Amino acid sequence: MNITDPATFVARLRRRERVLGYWVVCDNPEGTERIAALGYDYVCVDGQHGLIDYAGWRSALMAIDARGTSAGVVRVPAADLTWIGFALDAGARGVIVPLVDNAEEAAAAVRACRYPPDGARSFGPIRSGLRIGPKPSEANEAVACIVMIETADALRNLAEICATPGLDGVYVGPSDLRLAVGGAFPGDPAVAEEFDKAVAAVAQEARKAGIAGGIHCTDGAAASARLAEGFTFATVASDLLHLEKAAADHLRDARAT
Repeated sequence: MNITDPATFVARLRRRERVLGYWVVCDNPEGTERIAALGYDYVCVDGQHGLIDYAGWRSALMAIDARGTSAGVVRVPAADLTWIGFALDAGARGVIVPLVDNAEEAAAAVRACRYPPDGARSFGPIRSGLRIGPKPSEANEAVACIVMIETADALRNLAEICATPGLDGVYVGPSDLRLAVGGAFPGDPAVAEEFDKAVAAVAQEARKAGIAGGIHCTDGAAASARLAEGFTFATVASDLLHLEKAAADHLRDARAT
C-alpha cells in the first residue's frame, strides 16, 4: 500500500495510524498545490474561519488532488447537512465539523456524510464522483466524519460523542477548548492545567472508543509531541501564519546587515 495515496487516508485514520496534516486558510490554489506536494497526509481547507468561499473550496480541493499525494479535507462552517454535502460533493475525502456538543449532534454529522440507507446525504457528486465512489455504498466507506471537541458541553459528553456509531474521529480545537475550561483568551496560561487535562481526556476517550483522535498544533514540534501523547493525527499551523512568519524572519535578517 502506498501511504501517500490520498485514497488510503481514511483507512489509515480509521486504523488509528499516525497521520499528519496542514491547514489552509487562504484562497490561493497555487500555494495550496505546492503545500500538497510536500508529503502531508492531508491538507485541510478551513471553511469556517478561513478566507475561502465555496468556490475556493473547490479550487483548493482540485489543487490538492492535482498533486495526488495528500487527501483534501474541509472544515465546514457548521454541523449542517447542506454545508457537509457541499464539501463532500466538491471532492473532500473528509470533513471536520465544529461546535458539536453531544452525541445527537455527532450522529447528525455522521448521517450528513453518508448516503441512504446509512445517512441523509443527497446524491449529486458532480465532482467527487470522479474519484470517490461513485456508488453510494463505496462513497460511504471512502469519506471520513470527524467532529470537533471544543466546548464545555462537548467535554461533559465526551464519552458519548466518541461512542457515536459511524464516527471516524474527534478533533481538538485548542483556542475554543481553552475558553471552554475558563480561559480569558486563547492561550491563557492561567488555565493550563485544566486545558491539559481536557486535551488528555480527548485522546484517552478516542482510544477507548477505537476512533482517531486529532488536534490542531502551532508547529511541527508541537504536533510530534501530541502524537507522542497518544493522539493519532495532528494538523500543523496554517499557510497564513507561516507566510507572515517567513516574511518577518526575512525582514529581521535583512535589517541585521
